[in-house]
Amino acid sequence: MTQVDDDTAFSELTAPYRRELLVHCYRMLGSLQDAEDVLQDVLLAAWQGLDAFEGRSSLRTWLYRIATNRCLNARRAAARRPPRAWDVPGVDLVEPSGLGEVVWLEPFPDALLGASPEARYERTESISLAFVTALQVLPHRQVAVLLLRDVLGFPAREVAEMLDTTVDSVTSALKRARAGLRGSPSSGTATAADDALVARFVSAYESADVVALVALLTDDVFISMPPMPYEYVGRELAARFCAGILGGGRRFELVATRANGQPAFVTYLRASDGSRRATGLLVLTLDGGRVSALTRFDAAVLSGFAT
Repeated sequence: MTQVDDDTAFSELTAPYRRELLVHCYRMLGSLQDAEDVLQDVLLAAWQGLDAFEGRSSLRTWLYRIATNRCLNARRAAARRPPRAWDVPGVDLVEPSGLGEVVWLEPFPDALLGASPEARYERTESISLAFVTALQVLPHRQVAVLLLRDVLGFPAREVAEMLDTTVDSVTSALKRARAGLRGSPSSGTATAADDALVARFVSAYESADVVALVALLTDDVFISMPPMPYEYVGRELAARFCAGILGGGRRFELVATRANGQPAFVTYLRASDGSRRATGLLVLTLDGGRVSALTRFDAAVLSGFAT
């Protein structure tokens, strides 16, 4: 068999799993760019080690073993994006509630989510920004166990083999990981009124109606903006923040997309001559008929979204 034939056969063998492996790497790393880099490393390692694959587990399990351990190595050695100073032109910094530590967080385009049976996990909270953010601050091994057991449904015995540990260690790590996630922000539950809520949000944002915008937020609304570390909690600070962004005669156009299973918008700043410039991505978290979180990403993340 020629090298070309080998490459084609390997590509066909692994193609059904690439999309879900990318999602898995993203959950572990919180960065789409890092996940894509690690996935390439995973596929290279699988290609180089295919002759040693003895078939004692399924190909999918074997690939997840490689991917999980490569992600663990990446988390330990990652040169994460550093926090960035406030750099919104013409807008003064509003004193934040606090500074976030997961400044490397990036959004995951819904267009990259798969339609395989495994994708049912990707349509729930397991891909939400709140969940992915919470994973980043858990110990590395706990994250791996939680994802493999609770999200992907691998048996404890297989997880122990993947991580070269014991079933008892897996059980203990899973218990600690679940405890560590308690109290983490929820992504909310979708309701039939969500479309109307999002439409009102767009109208208020595009018309720079801060009063109408703030009325759509929960009392404890949470605003963040990776890679800037500034975080704002509560309507009062949200009102001041939104007034700064939407003030000064600035007008934005929001173009709908989706990220992390959530409503999202590419934001364009409109100029007086009718031109527009993409400024970033805004992701909404909805809960109980209100917007409970706003996450703003800069324009660097837009390559994965229609603009």
